[in-house]
Amino acid sequence: MSAAGETERLLQIMARLRDPTTGCPWDQAQDFATIAPYTIEEAYEVADAIERGDMAALPDELGDLLFQVVYHARLAEEGGHFAFADVARTISDKMIRRHPHVFGDEAAREARFHLQAWETQKASERQARDEHGALAGVPVGLPALTRALKLSKRAARVGFDWPDAETVLAKLDEEVAELRAELPAATPARLADELGDMLFVIANLARKLDLDPESCLRGANDKFARRFAGVECKLAEAGKTPADATLEEMEAAWHAVKQTERRA
Repeated sequence: MSAAGETERLLQIMARLRDPTTGCPWDQAQDFATIAPYTIEEAYEVADAIERGDMAALPDELGDLLFQVVYHARLAEEGGHFAFADVARTISDKMIRRHPHVFGDEAAREARFHLQAWETQKASERQARDEHGALAGVPVGLPALTRALKLSKRAARVGFDWPDAETVLAKLDEEVAELRAELPAATPARLADELGDMLFVIANLARKLDLDPESCLRGANDKFARRFAGVECKLAEAGKTPADATLEEMEAAWHAVKQTERRA
């Protein structure tokens, strides 16, 4: 079946699931707010499949994400707001509008000219939505590190930025010192404020190094999980679990796992 045919089939399945008489009780009970967390989860599962290079799993994960779009569009259609066709038309129009060098008369093909045109068009769209200011339109619901990255990129475009990674590192040293000074008697709110400053600076450091802080942290999480599993294996060889091992024993196993990884 063609892409158009499969899309229509999916839309019909969604309509059946939401049918107030013969549909699925669970699906009938959902609304935008209850479905939104699943949408975010499915987007992360797509990113995970890509990170793992799992092309066999990717069609399934992309399908799950597409279903979320169809779900929201169906809810909107039932409410008389818009339908799936409006979603497809809106993104098509936007892509054409943001790529005048491809779909228009503009001849500029260099990436730097394309990026300038893209950002100019996005700024124009934000103004049309009555969103003003360099930081307008950065979604609050983004993961915090990703939002910090986007906010600092926007500020950098208007010249509010550190000159290089070294100056960001110096700022990080300053924030670490401020947090250390608060440790003896600070309230949880003060500590949270200082730690938040540190994390924001780290997001900026990642930007200066052309790295994505979310990807960096995901990598660190995966590494920790892998190494801790190795610690558990080494302790099991000695007939122990982390719960009944000493910290010194776990540290020794941790360093042994690290050494094994480095030799590999």
